[in-house]
Amino acid sequence: MAEPEAHITVSELTMAYGDFVLMRDLTFIINRGDIFIVMGGSGCGKSTLMSILTGLKAPAQGKVLYGEVDFWGADLRTRDRIIRHAGVMYQSGALWSSMTLAENIALPLETYTDLQPEQIREVVKLKLALVGMAGFEEFYPAEISGGMQKRAGIARAMALDPEILFFDEPSAGLDPVSARRLDDLILELRDSLGTTMVVVTHELASIFAIGNNSVFLDVSKRTMTATGNPNRLLAETRDPNLYTFLTRGETLTDRMGKDG
Repeated sequence: MAEPEAHITVSELTMAYGDFVLMRDLTFIINRGDIFIVMGGSGCGKSTLMSILTGLKAPAQGKVLYGEVDFWGADLRTRDRIIRHAGVMYQSGALWSSMTLAENIALPLETYTDLQPEQIREVVKLKLALVGMAGFEEFYPAEISGGMQKRAGIARAMALDPEILFFDEPSAGLDPVSARRLDDLILELRDSLGTTMVVVTHELASIFAIGNNSVFLDVSKRTMTATGNPNRLLAETRDPNLYTFLTRGETLTDRMGKDG
């Protein structure tokens, strides 16, 4: 079995807003091909961490390496080149309401490539087909369901064939069946395309269904307290905060009582 290859390395990272330190001493590795879960309670800094990883906010301290390149130590042109290989699906889908799905997905292709209109139309059809929405090119976001809007958001995030896809709370606002279908889609895309996925979420069903690696941000300690496969963390942890988070309120004392 091949050794994991580090795609993103976070080292001794501190996240802060002015003098307020949100999280400190974050150190973990996202391997190529991971579905990596950023998890923790409300206010722990999950979305801030994604902003740092995607180039929207600089860390107060520490490093983010893409491969061997120090992202925040690099010049703007290098950072732009790196982020060009990443796609982001925002929580709301962030589709332009005045544009059709085809026009939404075509926008980054028109902005960042030299493809001709006919070539762009073919890429748009392919991306929508990959997320199970073939034939929906001329629909507007308001004409489709919330789950379909999420899928269309993924199609747009994939427009430039990114090596990494970032998801900000992808299941937020979805019913359980739609959320499960979205989880299945994320797994299918990772398996078929080999894309590294970074998923910010607190949805336990998604965490255990799709995540093979993770980091837990403990809001009470203002640092990470665990990294690794979420299912393994649940089975092995002796950290009461992590266990309570992963069991939706059960305590380690409850588990020891059951085991006894």
